[in-house]
Amino acid sequence: MKFFGFKGGVHPPENKIQTENAAIEVLAAPKMVFIPLLQHIGVPLVPSVEIGEKVLKGQIIADSEAFLSVPVHASVSGTVKKIENLPFPLMGNVQTIVIENDEQDEWTHLEKNPEWKNMGKDELLKIIRTKGIVGLGGAAFPTHIKLNPPADVKINHLLLNGAECEPYLNSDNRVMIEEPLKVIEGIKIMKHILNVDSAIIGIEDNKPEAIEAMKKAASGTGIEVMPLKTMYPQGGEKSLIKATLNIEVPSGKLPSAVGVVVNNTTTAAAIYDAIVNGLPLIDKVVTVTGKAIKHPKNVRAVIGTPISLILENCGYDESEVEKIVMGGPMMGMAQLTLEVPVIKGTSGLLALTKKETNYCKPKACIGCGKCVDACPMSLEPIMYARLAEFSQWEELAKYHLMDCIECGSCAYICPANRPLTEAIKIGKAKLRSMKK
Repeated sequence: MKFFGFKGGVHPPENKIQTENAAIEVLAAPKMVFIPLLQHIGVPLVPSVEIGEKVLKGQIIADSEAFLSVPVHASVSGTVKKIENLPFPLMGNVQTIVIENDEQDEWTHLEKNPEWKNMGKDELLKIIRTKGIVGLGGAAFPTHIKLNPPADVKINHLLLNGAECEPYLNSDNRVMIEEPLKVIEGIKIMKHILNVDSAIIGIEDNKPEAIEAMKKAASGTGIEVMPLKTMYPQGGEKSLIKATLNIEVPSGKLPSAVGVVVNNTTTAAAIYDAIVNGLPLIDKVVTVTGKAIKHPKNVRAVIGTPISLILENCGYDESEVEKIVMGGPMMGMAQLTLEVPVIKGTSGLLALTKKETNYCKPKACIGCGKCVDACPMSLEPIMYARLAEFSQWEELAKYHLMDCIECGSCAYICPANRPLTEAIKIGKAKLRSMKK
């Protein structure tokens, strides 16, 4: 095993055994799908359909001319019933297109490109955008932009994140096990676009089946599969670059500044489907688990499926649940309602009991410095909390607050249970508002 290591990090209970051997189960599309018009970093989209209009599966239903945007597509064929502001899993309400499923599964025309090697970079990037591909590791950054760095930036390495370091989650793990050739072919497409020779897949060593499947699929391709020590947040871009290439990304810089582009392994599979099979991103593999779930599963659900239906399918026990989280326990978002839909960035649904959430009332900071030791970005979370407590927002910038990746390692390790991540998020919001 090659492991250069990154500073800090924590090792919370993995809780992956419940679903790591559960094959992906395809869920039937619901009678109604709810497709929000903000499923990527960037601006909300503008609807291109009207109420009462008939739509086909895979048809673009909203887009934007803004630079940082990708379209969304109908995940079922049917009729547009409403376009209105509805609850959104990440923040408040967002304009949402509601489609009644006609259960005909009638697809729009799909342009397939099995001979993609004869296509140019710009043509491939256009398809990736048109098919709505975003980073599926959590951030949902538009993939066509990440694969198109400035002309004066030289990319030397393509790095694939197969770490899936968040506890409970196994969606990436199952995709690598069940669809390894799609992942490898997607990586080949990205290498072609970036014109790089070096491609490395970093996978934590608690996923031996995925490591073996990817090594077998990558045999003879020149793509390296690198087992990594299991440590959170191994999947963070800068942590992964340090662990695989022993390169540190400078403060305030992107990975491209050191010649690296990082993408998720499931994103690679989506790129393959978009280019070769003409498929837009209209479904997502989701791990459904937690002690309030009777039948933990990995499911493939269409975008827009209400999470209430998915939880019911997996034996959700409402009497036992303390908190519903979309994503992982470290960086996921607690949900106020079950009537929010699966979106492109949904990797997990956790129905957690009181014992799992283990809420403890915050106490006074004891100045132990464990949060500083745990920070993978070499920051000072204790200072952020103190400055935020006294509303010293401008001072936060002096301590490189914006370099924080909000991984939650500091809050996890804190013996006083201080809400450190919460203070950091508030501080970032304040700094952004002051710049406007």
